[in-house]
Amino acid sequence: MLILIAILFPAVGGLLASFLPLSGKGDRRPFYGILMVCCDLLCLLALIRGGEVNLAALSDRVVMAFAFDAFGRFFLAAAMILYTAVCFYSFEYMKMEDRRETFMAFFFISFAAMVSVCAARNLLTMYFCFEMATLSTFPLVLHERSEEAVRAGLKYLFYSVAGALMGLLSVFFIYYYSEGTGNFVMGGFVRPERLAGGSSLFLAMVLVGIIGFGTKAGMFPMHGWLPTAHPIAPAPASSLLSGIIAKAGILCVGRLVYYAVGPDLIRGSWVQTVWIILALTTVLMGSTMAFCEKNLKKRLAYSTVSQLSYIMLGMAVLTRTGLCGALIHTLGHSASKGCLFLAAGAFIYYAGIRRVEDLRGIGRKMPVVVWAFMFSALSLVGIPPFGGYLSKWMIGSAALSGAPGIFAWLIPVVLLISALLTAGYLFPVVIDGFFPGKDFPEEEGNQGDRVSFLMTIPMLLLCGSALAAGLFGSWFAGLVTGGI
Repeated sequence: MLILIAILFPAVGGLLASFLPLSGKGDRRPFYGILMVCCDLLCLLALIRGGEVNLAALSDRVVMAFAFDAFGRFFLAAAMILYTAVCFYSFEYMKMEDRRETFMAFFFISFAAMVSVCAARNLLTMYFCFEMATLSTFPLVLHERSEEAVRAGLKYLFYSVAGALMGLLSVFFIYYYSEGTGNFVMGGFVRPERLAGGSSLFLAMVLVGIIGFGTKAGMFPMHGWLPTAHPIAPAPASSLLSGIIAKAGILCVGRLVYYAVGPDLIRGSWVQTVWIILALTTVLMGSTMAFCEKNLKKRLAYSTVSQLSYIMLGMAVLTRTGLCGALIHTLGHSASKGCLFLAAGAFIYYAGIRRVEDLRGIGRKMPVVVWAFMFSALSLVGIPPFGGYLSKWMIGSAALSGAPGIFAWLIPVVLLISALLTAGYLFPVVIDGFFPGKDFPEEEGNQGDRVSFLMTIPMLLLCGSALAAGLFGSWFAGLVTGGI
């Protein structure tokens, strides 16, 4: 029952806090803050003492059920950190936006959907919760309600629904070749003896599921929605979309491969080869597009396309070390990219700057924000001791020891090239921000940092989380992957 409360409370609480009438022009922010803290506490209780809940039985084999395992706990921890930081950041940033109550209502509804995705006990429950995550975040992309926002929102919706339908087709086939209710088990529950004569079709459907759920994670060729939706959404929504909501696709792919099909059935097959090729293509393509992009939020969106496929690469190697690296990158990227989008939002809120070339000298006006941007950039590039360094090291090591054929050395090479491109599109923001050159007008600087603590503290919290991912990530990831 605790799990259901942890899922329903954010949605119901968000609606009540947003739309119950207040006397006069009452400030709703204290209610949102208290609600976020209560949601975190309920999630912690559900993680510790949640048990298993069977919500509905549609048939003997089709049961809607929820329970937290180590995999779900790991992703929920990342979601709680980012949602809490973004919630308090939004108190200041959303002053510049209309329909703040609507935004916060869907903010909490989307959090409830993410909790349900993390707590899903089987494939069918996961699919329904995955669709709810899409529908609840669609209004966040659509928030500005401009013509451009409507186009971006519809593109996000069409891509996400198409990907989910591909995932559903894969789920049907996996259920057909398995027994029982399909509850997740590390190592998978598909029975190999039932694949006799149908293994080729089964593997094809597994690949369809990887690509379908991978749509949410922006994996090529279903990546087109991400660079369109992220820049048009408000900065807090962009932070959530990139930092954790897109990782709902990562979570579903991980469930599909490691907890339903089982890595042993895929390892060495053509599915693994195609998966690695698609992930490598996405890494290089995303990094290159980010390097060429001049709009900061769109640059960060292309960066997300690339960085999420680091996680896909780690999982596609199909070893314990690779999965550990993928999980560490999940946590490190969630904190780092979430912080970068919040920093971009601060640049827009206080200076109205959206393009990279206009950020010269911004470090004199907003030093704390630029420092937070720099630490997050260090993590994404892979500089120790941040999480990005540890995750890339483990993914590269896993490839050298366990990737098939040419990919044993190609994956580390691509990771290195992408890291150099990442440095090329992130570090200039910091360098030009702090060192604008002699021709920069002195009178435009030295105005002091006037950024609200409601915006700076969440960014610093996320920087600390990226550091913690590097220092303690291997221990946490080891708890999840112990059964491989």
